[in-house]
Amino acid sequence: MAHMARSALAVVSSHASDPVTAVDEVVRAIGGMALAGGLLFCSHRYDRDELAGELARRLGDFPLIGCTSAGELTQRGYDEDSLVFIGFPADGFAMSVLHFDDLDGFDVAEGRRAVRELAAQAAASARRLGEQLHHAAIFLVDGLSHREELVTMTVQDALGETVMVGGSSGDGMVFRETGVLVDGRFVKDAAVVAMLSSTRPLHAFCSHHYRPREERMVVTSADAQARVVFEINARPAAQEYARIAGLVGGEIDAAFFAANPPMVRAGGEYHIRAVQSANPDGSLTFYCAIDNGIVLRVGERVDRLAHLERLFSEVETRVGEIDHVIGFDCVLNRVDADNRQITREVSQLYAARHVVGFNTYGEQFRAAHNNQTLSGLAIGA
Repeated sequence: MAHMARSALAVVSSHASDPVTAVDEVVRAIGGMALAGGLLFCSHRYDRDELAGELARRLGDFPLIGCTSAGELTQRGYDEDSLVFIGFPADGFAMSVLHFDDLDGFDVAEGRRAVRELAAQAAASARRLGEQLHHAAIFLVDGLSHREELVTMTVQDALGETVMVGGSSGDGMVFRETGVLVDGRFVKDAAVVAMLSSTRPLHAFCSHHYRPREERMVVTSADAQARVVFEINARPAAQEYARIAGLVGGEIDAAFFAANPPMVRAGGEYHIRAVQSANPDGSLTFYCAIDNGIVLRVGERVDRLAHLERLFSEVETRVGEIDHVIGFDCVLNRVDADNRQITREVSQLYAARHVVGFNTYGEQFRAAHNNQTLSGLAIGA
């Protein structure tokens, strides 16, 4: 049974496993509302061709983008085996879309030109809403493309002062193939940018709940293209990482990575460079860019629930009453919540603050590709 939030945004979730039934529940819930555009985030378990076809057939009269996930954020908070739809009412929003295929062959100059053209078109189409408008860009990218950094920097550079926020598509914890929804189909090795304009306040943010410890981890051998680190401090990477993090006799797995994320200092602040997997040869595969000479420190948690309460209070000072927050929450945040047995509390907090979205393989904010953050776009009521 679908559930629709009582707010100006059309927010609908469904747990129907059959794509036809799930899309029908979305369509019935939004009724005849005129929409300027929409987002859809879904479990990787759906048949993508069938779901995309049904979405195009039933919701093909406005721009719709989305992706597969490593978990969904619905009105329940953390969710799974579901889909969530977010629709932007036409009387308060305008949405224009651009997508890039074949990220392996991504051309920076052409990408920059295309984004600037998108921004100009979006500004023209949004004039119907009036003069006092707020703008933001939503970005979705294949979480297994290894091109997130380049495309993110290019898009944000072309956008200028318009802030971009988004997430990398997921595949549960399988790491085999993700899908980005654009033009009525799920595609891999792709990215999509949506320019969103509104009469409502919009505020993009990015935050994490970790602080660095003292001991340094210097990457001394790495394959930057593959995002694999072979040595840290001239020792086998996984072994040295575990030693500095204080692991004694435990397993180097997703729960360990989530609890002890490597952090790097850039621009005067510490950012997380999350580990995806420990490999049989003792190396580590990362979710984001990594290279020789980078200095890392192991992160330690602060009180996540208190941190989230402060974060959303700060967001409210920017937009007033929150209609919804489109959330891009790293899958490792979810793993850590499960491991610490605070999933229920985090879910309740997300539900109370109207956070909807998905668990990512990475988050984008401005020109940076990040890990283990909660990034989002808050929309005022």
